Formats: sequence, structure tokens, C-alpha cells
Amino acid sequence: MHIRQLLRRKGGDVATVDATASVRTALELLARHRVGALVVSADGRSVDGILSERDVVRALHERGAGLLADPVSSVMTPQVHTCVPAAGVEELARTMTEHRVRHVPVVDGGVLVGIVSIGDVVKARLDELEDERAQLVGYIQTS
Repeated sequence: MHIRQLLRRKGGDVATVDATASVRTALELLARHRVGALVVSADGRSVDGILSERDVVRALHERGAGLLADPVSSVMTPQVHTCVPAAGVEELARTMTEHRVRHVPVVDGGVLVGIVSIGDVVKARLDELEDERAQLVGYIQTS
């Protein structure tokens, strides 16, 4: 399965936040959209960074509650692992595991077109395994 197919199922909506917004605003967006990460983007089309719940928790531990007034740019991860819609789900799972990331923005021609979480990858893989199982059962029953 390719990421393109996964995005067709889940949609291409991506929650974004500007790097100049406060961490408090970012937390409000995370809660409102019920997501674990926001793509940091000035225009909603480019990827300037990513802000995950982990980023915020680690920064809170280091800097305390005053962090909430700081800009997103002070806690975001600026080096973002991205993928293209033609990438395979297994390839992306490997990338996520190797780099210990849970959210990967999908970029097509330099434009943000979606985001994939580790949960999306696991669900896609489980769906593939279930399809394979059903095919094997069907084959065995018709033989």
C-alpha cells in the first residue's frame, strides 16, 4: 500500500501552527484537533518544522510553565522527516522506527498534502494482513 491510498482513506487535513504562535495556542490546537502533532507552517503549504506533544512535555520539564508564553519556534523540531505520496507504508514504518518519530508530513512537489501518524501506519498494515488472511482462507476453502 502507498501513502497516497492511506491519505485517500483518512483525508488530507493537516493541523498547522505558525512558528510565532505561543505554545499555549499550539496546545489549544492540539486539543481542538485531537492530534498528537502540528506541522509548523507559515502558509499552511510549506513545512517549517513539527511540534509534537513530546516536544512540549520535554520543554515543560526543562523550562517550566513559563514555556506556555514562548513561541512554538522555541520548542518545535526544525528537521522534519517527510515522505511523498508514492512512498510505501512499509518504507514509512521503517523510517518512523529508525528515527523514532510518530508523525510524518506528506509533501508533494514541495507542498504539504497530508500527515501520517504511526497509528495510521499500524492500521494500514493490519488491514493488509487481514486482506491477506481472507484471501488465504478463501483459497483454502475453494480447494
